[in-house]
Amino acid sequence: MSANHPKKIGLALGGGGAKGLAHITMLQVFDDLGLRPHCIAGTSIGAIMGALYASGLKASQIKEGVRRMVISKGDSFKAALKKKDVLKWIHFMDLEFRGHAIFRGDRFIDFLFSAMEVATFEALDIPLRIVATDFWASSQVVLKSGDLLPAVKASMALPGVFTPVTLNNRVLIDGGGVNPVPHDLLLDCDLVVAIDVMGQPQNEGQKMPNLFRAVLTTFDIMQNSIIKEKLDRHPPDIYIKPDIHGVDILDFYRADDVFEQAAPAQARLKRQLKKHLSL
Repeated sequence: MSANHPKKIGLALGGGGAKGLAHITMLQVFDDLGLRPHCIAGTSIGAIMGALYASGLKASQIKEGVRRMVISKGDSFKAALKKKDVLKWIHFMDLEFRGHAIFRGDRFIDFLFSAMEVATFEALDIPLRIVATDFWASSQVVLKSGDLLPAVKASMALPGVFTPVTLNNRVLIDGGGVNPVPHDLLLDCDLVVAIDVMGQPQNEGQKMPNLFRAVLTTFDIMQNSIIKEKLDRHPPDIYIKPDIHGVDILDFYRADDVFEQAAPAQARLKRQLKKHLSL
């Protein structure tokens, strides 16, 4: 199948922290079928993966970069600590001591983007729309021009976890607060594909959550409500939600678990793309 399919495919990649590594398996479907999105819209981890893919990287290259960065599930903790890349991962945590958040996130993003030679939206191979939230205005901000890295950092600035970003005289935080899966930004495309990686929280019965889990899970509940409302108003042509469970927002070391859990959804996406495009 040629990448120059007559239908303009819009691809929306949603937020979900480490669960968003499942986006890589979905992007692999596009590579396998020789398809090229006309435009990508991303929120939070979806903005990161969208930017990497829009820069021209293949899904396999992104996957390899992630695997170099994290602990694989077969490693013991003691063995993992001996890995240079894990020492880098600890360095990436980029602790923030000024009270704005736990992490700044600069080193984490800089590492993920180390394979790219792209600094602006205009230099991307595929047009990209990134969603952030204007903290003080309580409104959606769609970033699609200018410097790329500040936009991505803003989109992933989950309150209390990553430091907010000041951009264009606005304080911006995670785009999940207004549009967790931004498929409604792709209505100018012929075929809209939405990937929702929110997954399912770990059910611990009647156990009281700690403060960190309570805040993050509450944010997830709010995001799921927004997703449902937008699905009702502007349903995408293809909606895929990988069944990711038991993975917390910063569990990037569980990359292989996420890839494995996302495999059935990957197969569903391939079948639906073939059906819609008559491949």
